[in-house]
Amino acid sequence: MSAAILHAPKVNIAESIASDMDAVNVVIRQRLHSEVTLVNQIAEYIISAGGKRIRPVLVLLVANAYGYKGSAHHELAAVVEFIHTATLLHDDVVDESSMRRGRATANALFGNAASVLVGDFLYSRAFQMMVGLDNMRVMQILSDATNVIAEGEVLQLLNMHNPDVSQESYLNVIRSKTAKLFEAAAQLGALISGASAAEVDAAGEYGRSLGTAFQLIDDVLDYAGDATEIGKNVGDDLREGKPTLPLIYLMENGTPEQRELVRACIEQGDEQHFDAILAAITTGGALDYTRREAEIAAQRAADAISGLPDSLYKQSLLQLCAFAVDRTH
Repeated sequence: MSAAILHAPKVNIAESIASDMDAVNVVIRQRLHSEVTLVNQIAEYIISAGGKRIRPVLVLLVANAYGYKGSAHHELAAVVEFIHTATLLHDDVVDESSMRRGRATANALFGNAASVLVGDFLYSRAFQMMVGLDNMRVMQILSDATNVIAEGEVLQLLNMHNPDVSQESYLNVIRSKTAKLFEAAAQLGALISGASAAEVDAAGEYGRSLGTAFQLIDDVLDYAGDATEIGKNVGDDLREGKPTLPLIYLMENGTPEQRELVRACIEQGDEQHFDAILAAITTGGALDYTRREAEIAAQRAADAISGLPDSLYKQSLLQLCAFAVDRTH
């Protein structure tokens, strides 16, 4: 990790935006309400699971960093969280996941059909809220992001069980599926603050690079993490036949034996050989390589906001860069 991130002053991110997050949580509770009981049950279940709430935090931190004084950032932070939660509901159905954030997934408890439909409810509620803000640029950013995320989901589906996915193809999936909503969240925080077009673009670069770093560390933790810490089953990616960066690196740089093992496991979604795969990606340098790529992305994020005036909020944004690569969950 470079000096710019390493030497960023340590701040308590949660404290810096505590009152804003309280306001966002009020908006979330109000906007979750539906006359349909099952919608309330599932939406409440998934939202109450908590999580890091990084995407709404980005909206709040960037808006505050640009001196925003209104309350629209609370509504936008809730919109971003609803879009993210909808993607989680749909992801878990597609991936047949049984655990997230240390609890049973909604599809495991309520069934696939209910999870997909409540995900649709959250998407549509998010669009109702953004229309209420009456800002065409906001709607453009969020509608574009939602469309790109959907494309990323399809790209990932096409890559499943394909051991020949290239690094560039995989990074394109990350940029679409994960980093795009980070990018949109940061852009929105800058936009509503009256930032210039160049500043909105810089905020977007920050979010996109931060989201990339987060996903790459998720790839590492799926092999080297602790299930109780990361809140999901270790080895899920292998079971689902997902060619993530550690496996792709080994396919491109490993020994013939390692490549053969990885190819077979991706094609078959074979988690029975998890220990052998873990040993191969560890000794073959794949985890170290993935961490380095995450650090490069985090540094790119830090560089993107170098022009921001110093403040508690800028320090928090820099600290997020460090957290993205140093975390264990």
